[in-house]
This record gives sequence, C-alpha cells and structure tokens, in this order.
Amino acid sequence: QVRLVESGGGVVQPGGSLRLSCVVSDDYRGSETVAWYRQRVGKERELVASLMFGGSRKALESVRGRFTISRENGARTFYLQMNDLKQEDTAVYYCNYGGTHNRPGDAWGPGTQVTVSS
Repeated sequence: QVRLVESGGGVVQPGGSLRLSCVVSDDYRGSETVAWYRQRVGKERELVASLMFGGSRKALESVRGRFTISRENGARTFYLQMNDLKQEDTAVYYCNYGGTHNRPGDAWGPGTQVTVSS
C-alpha cells in the first residue's frame, strides 16, 4: 500500500513563497500521476495541480502562473512550488498519487496547513 507524507507548509505573508514536498513510500512507481489538492475552510477539496507521466499537466485556473508541480526523476518525491501566495490560498494541502487529471487516486497524505496572512 502506497503511503504519502507532505511537508513544507507554514505561515507566510501575501506575496511570499512556499514549497511543499511529498515523499512516497517504496511502492512508488514513476509512471503514476501525482497531484496536489487543497481544502479551504467550508469548501470541498479541489485539485490544485496534477502531473502525468510524460509531462502532461493540469492546474486550477486561480493558481496558473503562480504554482508549479514537479517531480524528481528516479526519486520518490514530488513538489508544489507556490509563489505570489494570496490569502485565498490558505488551506490544507494534500498530496495524491495514482489518479488522473480528472479524479484522485486512492493514496492520500495526511495534509499540511498553508496559511497566508499579513
């Protein structure tokens, strides 16, 4: 069973940057899609960005040009670089593995809190 652990969340001022990391357990296969989701207070969980094997990407419209998903070749880690953060980006961020651009996989991390506040 694949296990995921996120890190890199925290408190940042508007306009600041954070990089989230997700480490996948030994069952990781580089051919699977990786993704980041978030859940804001009172909202449903939503896809932030996904990356398929071969490089196809999808991103939430409100984060395009600010957030970038990436993965290390040959490593069990993928990332979400978040720049120019806004207060509306405040959420719990979850990494996900094994889905597609249109649905999540079964493997989720426990989540990491990102708070954007002045």
